[in-house]
Amino acid sequence: MRTVSVINYKGGVGKTTIVANLAAELAYRGKKILTIDLDPQASLTFSFVTVDAWRNNYEQSRTIKNWYDAFIDEKADFDLPSLIMSPSRVNRLVSNIAVVKGGKVDLICSHLGLINVDLELAACLGGASPRQVRNNFLRVYSRFKLGLSAIAEGDYDYILVDCPPNFNIVTRNAIVASDYFLVPAKPDYLSTLGINQLRLHVSELITDYNNYVTQAGDPQWEGISPNLLGVLFTMIKIYGGEPISTQRQYIREIENRTAPYRVPTLSTYIRENKTSYGDAPEYGVPVVLQGTSGETYENVRQELEDLTSEFIRIVQ
Repeated sequence: MRTVSVINYKGGVGKTTIVANLAAELAYRGKKILTIDLDPQASLTFSFVTVDAWRNNYEQSRTIKNWYDAFIDEKADFDLPSLIMSPSRVNRLVSNIAVVKGGKVDLICSHLGLINVDLELAACLGGASPRQVRNNFLRVYSRFKLGLSAIAEGDYDYILVDCPPNFNIVTRNAIVASDYFLVPAKPDYLSTLGINQLRLHVSELITDYNNYVTQAGDPQWEGISPNLLGVLFTMIKIYGGEPISTQRQYIREIENRTAPYRVPTLSTYIRENKTSYGDAPEYGVPVVLQGTSGETYENVRQELEDLTSEFIRIVQ
């Protein structure tokens, strides 16, 4: 079981779209996928669950916010797996059309109030002594990692985490728990600007966390080593079979960086298609599983299939 967080400091780069479609295509190929929505905007949640269903069945007691609230309030804890639900529409379709049976997409819902949780987690840090600071740091930042440890190894092949577009404490929880992190980026100035800053922040988090683990000398804490799976270029505008010239400029700039600024990039590009991607959440079925015909849709689907194949090759 591998955990992959999807993150970019810049919003609007297709982060949630990538998580939903990657999960759906992996399930189509017979893989068992758990998606977790850590973004307070809850876009991934509403890609699979209607707002009414969320309000009636999950809002009050079955979201990731409720799980963090229990930790903050120091109440009797409950297992993270108790929050897992199975979106009916996407799983019914996977069951009906998949050539390789046994795949599924499960979900842990987010909550619009999750943004306040981060502020309350910050209050749990600090301490009156170096030991308290260290212990509180490990306790807060390992919260999500410990929660995932309650999931049996054979229950899922991959866990995909949709992170908020910042490096707050909840995002850091995801990074600590991850084997890899994927960075979708639109090839423009603002979307690519923060890639090196993100890598720096992740590196600093790894160093600080592992130093505290070493100092603690307690077997309950383990070191971490999340790897950058790669930068995935999204929202590509295609002309003449390739990205338009202004986008090619930014793609080449990222691909040709030298050490210490070099970053791995995925060979797959994801084109912009507001019609296909924009309507998908309304039906609770990601684009890659829709049976739409036409050359445009076929191109979109092929890119998502190529992305999934590349993902599988990298994340073993």
